Amino acid sequence: MPAVVGAPAGPGLINRSHDLFKIVMRVPDEISDAEARGIINAMPPDIADTLEAVLAPRVRYASIVFLKMLGQWLVNAKEAKASGKKVILVPFNFVPEFVHAFENAVPITSEFLTTVAGNATQGKGHRYWDEAMGLGIPDHLCSASTIELGSMLGRDDLEADAIISCTAGACDANAKIHEFVANYLGIPQFIVEKPVDDSERGIEAYKKSFFRMVDQVQEFVGEEIKEERLRKVIEYCNRAAELHYQIWELKKNIPCPVPNLYNMWIYGTRFTMWGRPEAVRTMQVLADDSRKKLESGEYPAPEELARCGWLYTGYYIDFGGFYNWMEEQGYSYLFDVLDLFFPEPISTENKQVMLEGMCEAARTFTMTRQMGAESMSVAWIEDAIHMAKEMNTNCGIYCGHHACKQTWSVISIVQKELMDRIGAPTLALQGDAWLSGVTPMSSLQADIDEFIRNVVVKKKKSKEKKIRSRGGAK
Repeated sequence: MPAVVGAPAGPGLINRSHDLFKIVMRVPDEISDAEARGIINAMPPDIADTLEAVLAPRVRYASIVFLKMLGQWLVNAKEAKASGKKVILVPFNFVPEFVHAFENAVPITSEFLTTVAGNATQGKGHRYWDEAMGLGIPDHLCSASTIELGSMLGRDDLEADAIISCTAGACDANAKIHEFVANYLGIPQFIVEKPVDDSERGIEAYKKSFFRMVDQVQEFVGEEIKEERLRKVIEYCNRAAELHYQIWELKKNIPCPVPNLYNMWIYGTRFTMWGRPEAVRTMQVLADDSRKKLESGEYPAPEELARCGWLYTGYYIDFGGFYNWMEEQGYSYLFDVLDLFFPEPISTENKQVMLEGMCEAARTFTMTRQMGAESMSVAWIEDAIHMAKEMNTNCGIYCGHHACKQTWSVISIVQKELMDRIGAPTLALQGDAWLSGVTPMSSLQADIDEFIRNVVVKKKKSKEKKIRSRGGAK
């Protein structure tokens, strides 16, 4: 379908990102400080700010490997149609390895494209949000999907051939805009329904829905998934999962040797190239670098004042002002809700068993697992507290994203349970994870800083004082 009449001329988000990442893919894996500075200085301000963060010496090598993986992901999607392949749009909480199992289909993930737009393009994606609003899309929908899809609808940009939608109940805002895009572009939408029923009956209903989708996509692509190709994909998934849990164990150390930015690199890998060798290499580099930091004592921050568990998403509008800034203050970013996907090894016995393992991975994927559960508050609390205990978290921070109204309804319960069960206070913030104009990063920094220094650190010192006092009494 052609771009909307009256839409601004110029390249769309995918095309712009593709062109930029083609340049990134030519950069050597290891570059000097002077070379990094030269690249940063050659870029427009918004892109330069992002590169300043991702090319910081302590994360540079791993970041370049991650960005090259993303570049390959974009190249695969951009060049798919020229070779007769289908481009299938998937939401962040669907398993991309399912699409990677096809020889003639490639996945593109809407929310991660928006994250790329907010950090790798001049203007931070705002123009695409404005164009979506110009189409009449309501502003209470999620910017995570609206920014990327605003480009797909409003410009001469890469268009998906089909959409896999699995977010109804877990993320209704996401589900509705995918429905709108499918209808507007006249492309099929394959729906996986997640009943709010975690009993055997609910699991069986989800499995039927998943396998119905498998049949529909195979017919659409014109290809039946081959067992040997699926086995190779699952082997890559299993290896990436092993590396994920290696990093998990490393995060338990005090101070944490895993740089804050790596949290996003981990789930960015999960949402895009899981099931591919590029994902295994990226996870290997993240694990090896974190282990090296632990063994050498070269921690990302000179002093760890707080071990923070983010109870919802992070903020993706300024990597340097968010992840790196927190690290430089001594605030470790141990996890957020997008880390809560808990990958399990999948048996490669036969095709049916492998597809069933993939189905279960989709059913228990992050956000589907919590927000689409039989009880959102119970599932969210149990997963958050499990992670908080595992990571020795001493505080929680909630990113009150504007579109996720359902989470605002239960955050007070999560807050109370976190305090009652592990004694960790929680800060609730308001803003938009992908639109920098809603709440400036400077305001978020001020709130985080005030909370940690006046609540978390004082509570920590008071606890240490009591322990010393008991020791003296003995």
